[in-house]
Amino acid sequence: MDLVIRGARVVDGTGGPSYTADVGVHEGRIAEIGRIRSGGRHTVDAHGLALAPGFVDMHAHSDLALLRDPDHSAKAAQGVTLEVLGQDGLSYAPVDDRTLAQVRAAITGWNGPGEDVEFDWRDVGGYLDRLDRTGIAVNAAYLVPQGTVRAYALGWDDRPATPVELDRMRALVAEGLAQGAVGLSSGLTYTPGMYASDAELTELCRVVAAYGGYYCPHHRSYGRGARGAYAEMVELTRRAGCALHLAHATMNFAENEGRAGALLTLLDDALAAGADITLDSYPYTPGCTTLVALLPGWANEGGPDAVLARLRDDAEAERIRYALEVTGSDGCHGVPVDWATIEISGTADPAHGAYVGTRLRDWNAARRLLVEDRLGPTILQHVGHEENVRAIMRHRVHTGGSDGILQGAKPHPRAYGTFPHYLGRYVRELGVLSLEECVAHLAGRPAARLRLPDRGLVHTGHRADLVLFDPDTVAAGSTYENPRALPAGIPHVLIDGRFVMRDGRRTDVLAGRSVRRTPYRGR
Repeated sequence: MDLVIRGARVVDGTGGPSYTADVGVHEGRIAEIGRIRSGGRHTVDAHGLALAPGFVDMHAHSDLALLRDPDHSAKAAQGVTLEVLGQDGLSYAPVDDRTLAQVRAAITGWNGPGEDVEFDWRDVGGYLDRLDRTGIAVNAAYLVPQGTVRAYALGWDDRPATPVELDRMRALVAEGLAQGAVGLSSGLTYTPGMYASDAELTELCRVVAAYGGYYCPHHRSYGRGARGAYAEMVELTRRAGCALHLAHATMNFAENEGRAGALLTLLDDALAAGADITLDSYPYTPGCTTLVALLPGWANEGGPDAVLARLRDDAEAERIRYALEVTGSDGCHGVPVDWATIEISGTADPAHGAYVGTRLRDWNAARRLLVEDRLGPTILQHVGHEENVRAIMRHRVHTGGSDGILQGAKPHPRAYGTFPHYLGRYVRELGVLSLEECVAHLAGRPAARLRLPDRGLVHTGHRADLVLFDPDTVAAGSTYENPRALPAGIPHVLIDGRFVMRDGRRTDVLAGRSVRRTPYRGR
């Protein structure tokens, strides 16, 4: 036996009762659970600690961070052993040279400009190969990003795809899935993904269904008309015969205060009718995105250079202001912007760092910063409701996702704190979930959604992706004032039986690999 963990409180990821046992690990897998009389080459005394499957971050924005930061304590220290990348319809594969340049500019606020990364891939398989060649801190799965696919096939134009272009998009999605992607993501308040019709999305989801993947939309509104936007995704995937996973499922803005029940009733009705649906959420009320994402879709048509040209034109800038402040833009979920809720969390150029931590006064300040920082600012948007957060996390198909944007001088604390915050705040302090339920939400259920048969549970034969934490002290260290502080109460994290965190410190082990689901033809 390579490792024996003695006397742990095993919280196995099923949601069933926890129990005390020794757990033996051999050659990267759980070899024995029970009372282990023999010793191992290494031993951990786990009395007083809970042993759980490694946590799965179902919504991560570490697409470049994994390549540039081998330490990656932002996630490893939380007990995260697998992240799902390629979120919100925008990432770096599949691309050609033109599309790559556009995407890099469009999501600088999420991932930085990437000047310190060699983009030596163009397809999904190449990106996953690059993760494996580089060596990464935690495991990573990938969603084919629909917005990137659309940009590749027809550019950043707001128009229907031609039959030839639709065929090209189908082929790109199929190729990405065949190379190991686990599904398809969309960002339907982000350009160019938002320009796709339901008919176009349905056709792409039919490809996803044929490969046994799932569709993960950031749907068209989390504000005005949010319930209708959720219903649109439920109906679309029903027609396509595709599994649905709702990204960062929230009900935000004043219109939706106390209305989580409307979403949950919709989901319960669909589940009762046989739909395959899951969702993820983070345990915080503010959202986080880029400042440019708030602009109306028409202002983003043509890509980043066209956006900057409109912002520099006084007449066009006034049209944008009117959409933002009076009618409510589709980029801001149909709700007029309240500038007092918009806090700058980061800029692409450190020269603009004085903006970080401040609230924008008005459109003029926002316009100036967008131009000066070349669309790079990230923001916190203080528009959430605690009662909605708690109601959604209780649902039986809920999973955990940080939506963690690591870029910026003052990022959202969810990037460094989501998983210990669930365990410390919402389990121990508030009792919203039991410990056993919470671990099922953070490990067992995500692995099932990803169709990974040997992950997500503390069962014999499963991969030894494990986290040891103290239920009495586990807590997020990150706060809005100090968002990069690491958590407390998580001494050990293992991937394939190798310590990536030991005694609360990051080791130099790079045990992560790309996790590719072997596709199958289900139809």
